Amino acid sequence: MPKAKANGIELHYEEHGDPSHPPMLLIMGFGAQLTLWPDELVEALASHGYRVIRYDNRDAGLSQKFDGVKAPGIVRMTLMSKIGLTPKVPYTLADMADDGAGLLDALGIDKAHIVGASMGGMIAQHFASRHAQRCLSLTSIFSTTGNPKLPPARPEAMKALVTRPQSTDEKVLVDHGIHVARTIGSPGYPSDEERLRERTTASVRRSFYPEGPTRHLSAIVADGDRRPMLESITVPTLVLHGEDDPLVPCEGGRDTAACIPGARLKTIPGWGHDLPLELVDELADAIASHAGSAAATV
Repeated sequence: MPKAKANGIELHYEEHGDPSHPPMLLIMGFGAQLTLWPDELVEALASHGYRVIRYDNRDAGLSQKFDGVKAPGIVRMTLMSKIGLTPKVPYTLADMADDGAGLLDALGIDKAHIVGASMGGMIAQHFASRHAQRCLSLTSIFSTTGNPKLPPARPEAMKALVTRPQSTDEKVLVDHGIHVARTIGSPGYPSDEERLRERTTASVRRSFYPEGPTRHLSAIVADGDRRPMLESITVPTLVLHGEDDPLVPCEGGRDTAACIPGARLKTIPGWGHDLPLELVDELADAIASHAGSAAATV
């Protein structure tokens, strides 16, 4: 299992495609492992001519865990943020963006196309701001700006995401994972039951670490409103968002595209907060086309 020292910590990563092709770094979201990027999407991007690199964020999957490091309570953090105070958290989204840059360093890569989903999109936004010279293009997938005036997640979606399983029994964990996937997933593209159970079981067996999401969530809440940062991004940007996303409503994608100069927005009806097999080709084509166009302008 390939691991690399990046930004002072150990990250687990995987590579697909020809090593001589332009690199594309995939950043996954809240509490999620790199395996949440469907193999079919990774293979499709590689077939478009990219060296595709996906990795486990800190505190997720097989990457380094921050055991014993406590995050402040979310209610307290939210109240502090509302009155303009910055809560002290174990690490920030900017730190996690630096992890991605550190991984590129470890792999000897100077520049890459950056693709982030959900919290990974927020991290990718920070990457494009902090490491613009290393970012060939940015694709932000079902992510948002931190604008407090945007519509919130649907209550059932947020509840499913932050509720912990009732035990660590494998069947309980798998059933919980399936419930989360069904609750936040695409109403227009429901997952096949057998495939969803198979993927969820594999994810649970690969890693179960319930402490990581708590610190991830603290990093998101502490990050606040990113609109001023987004307005300074000059990297060619594509924003992809589902019109039926129950966790990060489509307004978040529209706001992201409106804030980043020159950003293009593509929304898809029936798409929720997942990466359905039925959309793999459409998403891969959009991401690869954007990356190719951005590279042509360099």
